[in-house]
Amino acid sequence: MPLILGLDPGLGTTGWGLITADGNRLSHLANGQIKTDAAQPLPARLLALDAALTDLILAHKPDGAAVEEVFVNANPQSTLKLGQARGVVLLNAARAGIEVGEYAARLVKKSVVGVGNASKEQVHAMVLRLLPGAKIAGADAADALAVAITHAHMRNSAHLR
Repeated sequence: MPLILGLDPGLGTTGWGLITADGNRLSHLANGQIKTDAAQPLPARLLALDAALTDLILAHKPDGAAVEEVFVNANPQSTLKLGQARGVVLLNAARAGIEVGEYAARLVKKSVVGVGNASKEQVHAMVLRLLPGAKIAGADAADALAVAITHAHMRNSAHLR
């Protein structure tokens, strides 16, 4: 059974979630949030994110990873910081030799909820329904689990062709 690491990148908080996928059967393994200290300079925060992701990947050894694509914020500085955190996430997975799927937020919402304009609350509720018994560490972890679920669905549909 493939072990999939879902990641919702952010400079302040990066959500992560681990699931296994056996065909259409999904199982929750773990989830959490990696937080960086806003009082630290940007390079130190990116380094802290990298170190935490390295520890996470070494501890769990996922077979694949899935990352949400960047959306453009109204604030260009926020978008740039999000892009830098996303770069650290992609680099970390690549360094570990993990294949990464990248998914737009609308596709994740459509895959999990059924509609591309679903609210965060709807996504969270469906993640709980799809992964019964999961205790979710917060909104970023729920988003990361949704990305992992999307990756599992995409892998499964690709294998069915």
